[in-house]
Amino acid sequence: MTTLCRWGILGAANIARKNWKAMRLAGNAELVAVASRDRAKAEQFIAECQAEAPFPRMPTACSYEELLERPDVDAVYIPLPTGIRPPWVIRTAQARKHVLCEKPCAPNAEQLREMLLACRTHNVHFMDGVMFMHSQRLPLLRRLLDDGQTVGTLRRINSQFSFAAPPEFLRGNIRVQPQLEPLGALGDLGWYNIRLSLWIMKYQLPQSVVGRILSPPEQTENAVPLEFAADLFFPEQVTASFYCSFVTELQQWAHISGTKGSIWIEDFVLPYYGAEVSLTVSQPYFRVVGCSFNMEQHSQRHAVREYSDGMPGAQEVNMIRNFSLAILSGRHDPKWSEIAWKTQVVLDACLRSARNRGEPVSLNMDSSAL
Repeated sequence: MTTLCRWGILGAANIARKNWKAMRLAGNAELVAVASRDRAKAEQFIAECQAEAPFPRMPTACSYEELLERPDVDAVYIPLPTGIRPPWVIRTAQARKHVLCEKPCAPNAEQLREMLLACRTHNVHFMDGVMFMHSQRLPLLRRLLDDGQTVGTLRRINSQFSFAAPPEFLRGNIRVQPQLEPLGALGDLGWYNIRLSLWIMKYQLPQSVVGRILSPPEQTENAVPLEFAADLFFPEQVTASFYCSFVTELQQWAHISGTKGSIWIEDFVLPYYGAEVSLTVSQPYFRVVGCSFNMEQHSQRHAVREYSDGMPGAQEVNMIRNFSLAILSGRHDPKWSEIAWKTQVVLDACLRSARNRGEPVSLNMDSSAL
């Protein structure tokens, strides 16, 4: 069996630098080529990344078309802007190369359906680039959620992912340009909030959602949300709320509550720098004895040894390693397509609600079908 999955990067986006290093550290991956519409840009990208995380053989700069024609590329990471990504995912699948797709996967679920159909038709593996899905913190969190004692019966999920963008970002960054990133903060940040809620719920879809675009205050059909909030209503009286924003200080927290306790994660997307990833369990107790009314905290920190980034065990490296292993072993788990699809379906419903003055949008059983 081949020991290295041979990669190409289609689009020299800034986030690709992180995955370049992840490919270098994965142990079962080799980067062969980087494509850009501007070959000089690809050459500069390669030179800068090679200086920091060098591959034994320097990757080649090429065009998009040349990358897809290369017989020595098994998998392609595609960080192109969301608005132009779907046709390139389809062309990559048609070239029978496996697809690691940046998020949000598509402008809408209908386009994602076409992308996933192309991958299924040509028997290629598809995964979206949500790095936290590959952190060892998630198995820890699942054990605590399912033990029946830490949280008890699940009732509530809250999360926020936001950063306060500078004026120049809000004026010209591609993430506020409707042709390139039509989903704005909802796609760039809210994808993570929705994914976490779905993961906690073991991918059971909400029965209905309510979304609100908080800014800009006046919306048109193609306006990019800069600030968004939503409520998700699941069966068994479980609710989830999330907030994502380009105009609020940097935060990336999640709080999961039940009948016996709660779990707090302060960095669920990008772990704070260090050698551990952690979460905090809280089971407070209100004790009244005579005239003394005491709120007792009863909190406990749980952690696993895992570097935040740029090390062999970091979540982004695990993502590349796991994807490469699926290719090398020939075991293409369809769950990754299903997860991406459900995330997009919920995102679409939230946006549809927001653009209809916050009217609830129901998700029926057919919503989960690809």
